[in-house]
Amino acid sequence: MNTLSDFTKRKTYLVCVDSDGCAMDTMDIKHVTCFGPCMVAEWGLEAWREPILARWNEINLYTLTRGINRFKGLAQALAEIHATYTPIDGVDALCRWADTAPELSNGALEALIADGAHPIFGKALAWSVAVNTAIRSLPESEVKPFPLAREALAFAHERADVAIVSSANRGAVLEEWARHGLLPHTDVVLTQNDGSKAYCIGELLKKGYTPDHVLMCGDAPGDRAAAQKNGVFYYPILVRQEAASWQEFIAEGFGHLLDGTYGGDYQAKKLIQFNKNLGG
Repeated sequence: MNTLSDFTKRKTYLVCVDSDGCAMDTMDIKHVTCFGPCMVAEWGLEAWREPILARWNEINLYTLTRGINRFKGLAQALAEIHATYTPIDGVDALCRWADTAPELSNGALEALIADGAHPIFGKALAWSVAVNTAIRSLPESEVKPFPLAREALAFAHERADVAIVSSANRGAVLEEWARHGLLPHTDVVLTQNDGSKAYCIGELLKKGYTPDHVLMCGDAPGDRAAAQKNGVFYYPILVRQEAASWQEFIAEGFGHLLDGTYGGDYQAKKLIQFNKNLGG
């Protein structure tokens, strides 16, 4: 499968597609069964488990912070837990780091820990490692595409180049998309190691596409921001309405891109729906 360096534009149009929560029905299960429960276990929050997990899911799945970096989500959740349920030692330091650090990753945490940082950073790393282990242990049957996602990609691929633009791990994306028959409907795979979504879209534009011939399909504010930063169109896959969103893409959305009417009223309507869907 092509990477950015060996990908060549073949068609006039380009459709970029996020993976988790957009094409693949993986966001809910990862947060509901991995991210939130691992936080409860690491910080000993079992006494308040139910409301804490509900709030974790609101932050990461069902509001305008959907798709937030895992460490930003952790800092926000722990700050709320500190204020509402029980003291969290070092939460202010974690929040400062999450707000200001140039890189939020396991590697960045390891460097902080090596420099003798507050113990909360060791707990944050242990949590993140536990989350990754839990995700790898998810049953294959629970990791699947949304209904009509495969059909929509095949439909778009007849007239457009199709790029995966995801912040997920490349190996996981390739394995999941290959297992479910989505990869044959794509031309290039760009993931976390290639740079931010905004950067990747910008690099794809350098292949020769005009911005009004490019569409980013996504489910989170970060996807919208990446599209807007590059002046390309955004098509939202609405949370809890994913199948209907892909159906509309086939019936209407992709056609607007092809006939030059995506901008204006249609794009404005889709952005309003997106904000409303996440409570904005």
